[in-house]
Amino acid sequence: MTANATRVLVLNSGSSSVKYQLLDMAASDGGSAAGGARLAVGLVERIGETTSRLVHTPLAAGGQIREITGPIADHDAALKAVADELAADGLGLDSPELAAIGHRVVHGGLKFTAPTVIDDAVLKEIERLVPVAPLHNPANITGIKTAQGLRPDLPQVAVFDTAFHTTMPEHAARYAIDVETADAHRIRRYGFHGTSHAYVSRRTAELLGKAPEDVNVIVLHLGNGASASAVQGGRCVDTSMGLTPLEGLVMGTRSGDIDPAVTFHLKRVAGMSVDEIDELLNKKSGLLGLCGDNDMREIRRRIDAGGEDGARAALAFDIYIHRLKKYIGAYSAVLGKVDAVAFTAGVGENAAPVRAAAIAGLEELGLAVDAALNDVRSDEPRLISPGYARVAVAVVPTDEELEIARQTYALVTA
Repeated sequence: MTANATRVLVLNSGSSSVKYQLLDMAASDGGSAAGGARLAVGLVERIGETTSRLVHTPLAAGGQIREITGPIADHDAALKAVADELAADGLGLDSPELAAIGHRVVHGGLKFTAPTVIDDAVLKEIERLVPVAPLHNPANITGIKTAQGLRPDLPQVAVFDTAFHTTMPEHAARYAIDVETADAHRIRRYGFHGTSHAYVSRRTAELLGKAPEDVNVIVLHLGNGASASAVQGGRCVDTSMGLTPLEGLVMGTRSGDIDPAVTFHLKRVAGMSVDEIDELLNKKSGLLGLCGDNDMREIRRRIDAGGEDGARAALAFDIYIHRLKKYIGAYSAVLGKVDAVAFTAGVGENAAPVRAAAIAGLEELGLAVDAALNDVRSDEPRLISPGYARVAVAVVPTDEELEIARQTYALVTA
């Protein structure tokens, strides 16, 4: 690697999509003091369809958004198209300034507790974990193999969603089932959204003017997928998602916590297959299952409109908030002392009514929201709690791509 190799390409490969960002780790575009200026961002979606679409945004002065539509057969073709777009901006993958490619990998099990340079053994272990992440790890693997084919000489680094949560103590990570059965089938709480929880908990400490090791934070990552974590002194001690991303909070299409016997009941009484129950709980539940919408903006619009339709949306909202309050209370007990509650991700960053409702009534826990501060829209980390509140309430925009880039760059330059 050359001395001027300071760029990192971040790839987030889904089953039919690739999100990407190219960052220069020697520069900064604001925010935290650490580097990470974006040079280009983009998305390839509907891979394998005739209606594939690539949207590429160069972020240098005067750069124009470019959109390409038409069939993109597979991930290999998608990444080659990305490479072509980057090359058109003078940012090609053959550049000596490219230090590494960082890959988001959803499941790393217990073996991977930190970012890891990918070799054959690492790739085999990621493949071995496919049974516990069948919707995610196969796509991540495809992205890795394709990128290796394009730049076999370049370090490829896996940054795992689960890694941040591997600091959980055994009493938080284990389920109360037969130990031998659990160990034989790798059944335990792994947690997800780890790069987001790591980034947001650290940025929250910065917002408070303290070191991460001196701060206890409850992070609420609220997007279509949603998770909570209890972070004690910079280390995760509990999180809401479990063996899979299905457990925990009410989400856009996922049920979150549910009596396990519901699955037996649906099989015995409703005659549903395992695959049908899986689809119900993962894709037809949560807010969508409760009211027919998984967009919080639309749910709030329906509530404001009133009527029977509004009442159904209001019930979905109340169930969502009730679950949030339960986790805030539970993690306050787990941590003992809480310095901040931080909202992040699409809903957490943009839905002021969700933040207000989640904190309302928790004054005995030292929590309060200032209505005027809560209504302010901003892309910057900020406090929305009044000065008298014992526990800070923060809105901290997440940046998983920047976190992946930083971890990747730190590893390859160590």
